[in-house]
Amino acid sequence: MAQTLALKGSKKLLNAWAFYDWANSVYSLVISSAIFPLFYGLLFRTAGIETVTIFGGEIARAPLISYVTSLAFVFIAIITPLISGVADYLGNKKIFLKFFCYLGAASCIGLYWFSLEHIYFGLACYFFGLVGFWVSFAINNSYLPDIAYPEQQDRISAKGFSLGYIGSVILLVFNLAMVMKPDFFGITDNGGEIAEIKAMKYSFISVGIWWILFSQYTFAHLPKGYKREGKRDHIILNGFKELKLVWHQLGKNRRLKRYLGAFFVYSMAVQTIMLIATYFGEEEIMWGSDNERTTGLIVSILLIQIVAILGATVTAWASKAFGNIRTLVVINIIWAMLCVYAYFLQTPMDFYIAAGLVGVVMGGIQALSRSTYSKFLPETTDTTSFFSFYDVSEKIGIIIGTLMYGIVAQLTGSMRNSTIFLGLFFLVGIILLLRVGKKTK
Repeated sequence: MAQTLALKGSKKLLNAWAFYDWANSVYSLVISSAIFPLFYGLLFRTAGIETVTIFGGEIARAPLISYVTSLAFVFIAIITPLISGVADYLGNKKIFLKFFCYLGAASCIGLYWFSLEHIYFGLACYFFGLVGFWVSFAINNSYLPDIAYPEQQDRISAKGFSLGYIGSVILLVFNLAMVMKPDFFGITDNGGEIAEIKAMKYSFISVGIWWILFSQYTFAHLPKGYKREGKRDHIILNGFKELKLVWHQLGKNRRLKRYLGAFFVYSMAVQTIMLIATYFGEEEIMWGSDNERTTGLIVSILLIQIVAILGATVTAWASKAFGNIRTLVVINIIWAMLCVYAYFLQTPMDFYIAAGLVGVVMGGIQALSRSTYSKFLPETTDTTSFFSFYDVSEKIGIIIGTLMYGIVAQLTGSMRNSTIFLGLFFLVGIILLLRVGKKTK
């Protein structure tokens, strides 16, 4: 504990914590948003099939990856509180941060061998890549109140997201260059595998190496955590006991409880939009050709990431000037207006404008939500357990949001109607934020 207190607020410690976003955000962009979705579709199209036999039944490629994603988030929602409680009890959450970092990075490298012939292995790598990213991200988030004072948290949270956006864009540009010009990098068709797919596989390896390499700076400077006193029998059960205590504390802290409820609602919409934006653009926008579609979607993804850097910075300034809750209310209003705007999108230019606006509020709402929650925490050493509730709220929201989005789209026959439906979540989020009470300082 003395180590944590001695370093708290220092520039070196703050930068080391923020730098983990630089290390792991390449997964979120390259694997989740850009290269892997392109690779997955191309793999099936090259084979000339749309379904695959798995567990004795035929399933189409889109539902398959969707089900695996949902299953992964269910697993994450279950395991995160368990890991968090155990980590707080043992007083060494850094070892768990390392484990899930390496699990995610190794899984990214394993995607190199993703193929229809080895579909089970490939899907397992995809599954554990998600687990490694989101659980390690939750543990790193839990360090925020340990390493930064309340007046530092908005700024350093925004800096972390900005570093993540910058780093992920750098690697994505390099990977896209490999995919678009594989011959320039000496990548050629080999053994029936086209060069483009080979280049995509190399990009998966680059993500794993980048993640492992740059996380070392974070690991070198972050403290282990708070060491819990007393007997440590039945560590697993004590982890659940810690979570129960945290739940009771949430009930006594009206402001924190109300904020967590508001976050759950609006984050449900934010995360759903981030996951389905590419699919919406592919299906609903009138692209001139397949090449224009691919290029347009990639440009949009890059645009979102670059503008998000500005969004996170501006939001940190706004929160200092006007308060966290007021700033979050304004951001939610903008999100709700964007949902209405998305309903009317037709042309590629419309989509580019929407992508730019999404980038501004995406970076802002993620960074500010994290730091606001940290500010509302009571004086406690159980930061990992508290942040597990934050993380689980987000994951359950993803499960519910994506499910409801799909149901609305299926029942109405259009993804556009689902965007209006998501806008309602932001309106409810605004109402709940206004009930939180006094702004943070």
